[in-house]
Amino acid sequence: MPFSELGLAEPLVRALQAKGYETPTPIQRDSIPILLEGRDLLGIAQTGTGKTAAFVLPSIQRLVGSQKRILPTHCRMLVLAPTRELAGQIAESARDYGKFSRMSVATVFGGTSINKNRQDVSRGVDILVATPGRLIDLVEQGFLNLSTIEILVLDEADQMLDLGFIHALRKIVRMLPRKRQTLFFSATMPVAIRELADQFLHEPATVSVKPAATTAERVDQYVTFVNQAEKQALLTIVLGGEGVDRALVFTRTKHGADRVVKLLAGNGIAANAIHGNKSQPQRERALAAFKSGQVPILVATDIAARGIDVSGVSHVVNFELPNVAEQYVHRIGRTARAGASGTAISFCAEDERPYLRDIEKVTRQKIAVEALPEDFMAQANRIKATRVQAIGNDPAPREDRPRQQRGPARPRATHSPSPTGNNTGRNYANASRGGGQGGGQGRGASGGGQGRGRSGQGGSRGGSSAAR
Repeated sequence: MPFSELGLAEPLVRALQAKGYETPTPIQRDSIPILLEGRDLLGIAQTGTGKTAAFVLPSIQRLVGSQKRILPTHCRMLVLAPTRELAGQIAESARDYGKFSRMSVATVFGGTSINKNRQDVSRGVDILVATPGRLIDLVEQGFLNLSTIEILVLDEADQMLDLGFIHALRKIVRMLPRKRQTLFFSATMPVAIRELADQFLHEPATVSVKPAATTAERVDQYVTFVNQAEKQALLTIVLGGEGVDRALVFTRTKHGADRVVKLLAGNGIAANAIHGNKSQPQRERALAAFKSGQVPILVATDIAARGIDVSGVSHVVNFELPNVAEQYVHRIGRTARAGASGTAISFCAEDERPYLRDIEKVTRQKIAVEALPEDFMAQANRIKATRVQAIGNDPAPREDRPRQQRGPARPRATHSPSPTGNNTGRNYANASRGGGQGGGQGRGASGGGQGRGRSGQGGSRGGSSAAR
């Protein structure tokens, strides 16, 4: 079915042809006719399936059809996104789709000049893409008015809740007119999102192209059990292997991402980090280098990774498993995009096994176990020796160890080594076949009051301030 049969106007079809798009994806095919009717919508689809076009295309057509005049400091369509990168990606797509429809598009999010944001919205704008924090700042300062919004879109709604934006969302919705079209789009649909949809949506249609929290079918998924202190060596081996063209590495913390970049540099592997503590220009430069292939390794936190839509990502490596199981779906969705295939490799230390069980429960599948190479310890010792010579001996094996010890040091808790055994499966590139030791000795890291456990404090750091 071509896009023209969905009821889209000729300027939009022409814009799609200019981008080389001919056939709608399932989420686009099912959503566009409903949205053209003006109905509210709850859309569930995996990342990389075309959700942005599914809501931008019909929205542009409805805005053009209503022919309402834009007032200064007002906007007609508001798209809320959890991160700067996702907001920028949506705005870029909206400009491409609306270039023959004379739609004005602006973005407002933290990390950029608020004076420029004021200028961008001063004359009024058709489509405004924003993160909640900066949007509220502009409204409260009197530089933006939301009383004429015709269409509200929440993209990655589950991430909005994960980042603690619920109160900001409710505050924003109170500023909007009651008569509007409201759309929720997300890759996962936990109960909290359903409850939020009941509050914000009016008799919505539901479109689900995949059950909630399923993972991409074209992603080969593996998990390797490894001691926490040996993850650095394993990452070096994996990224140095054949077939790793462009890799996205995930950590739970911002400090952890910077530390991984430093460790990779010590072993001759160039990488950049992207997270909430980086300035917007730094994040844009890192993403541009990753997209161009100049620096093929990007280390990211979950907060920063939303909106990273880069073709050709061959591998996603979970250096640390997420403590929120649904985040795993979003992480591995950064590969196997636009019909391609990909590989997701997860490193699991002993104290991360509960996270793995949660992931397998949410995704309703068992992740294949990949053994360590049989000569792993020899390779790890050689890599460690090289790293020590290059950057000096770093005594802290855990990414989230506090920089300063406060009060008397407390003894470090350790887990007993778990039973190990030989595993079978795909070996990492450049690594010989053989059964490696699964599991390994985990660490509790209770020293300095920086505990690790199911509460996953590292994963919650950054919060909504990182996305502002």
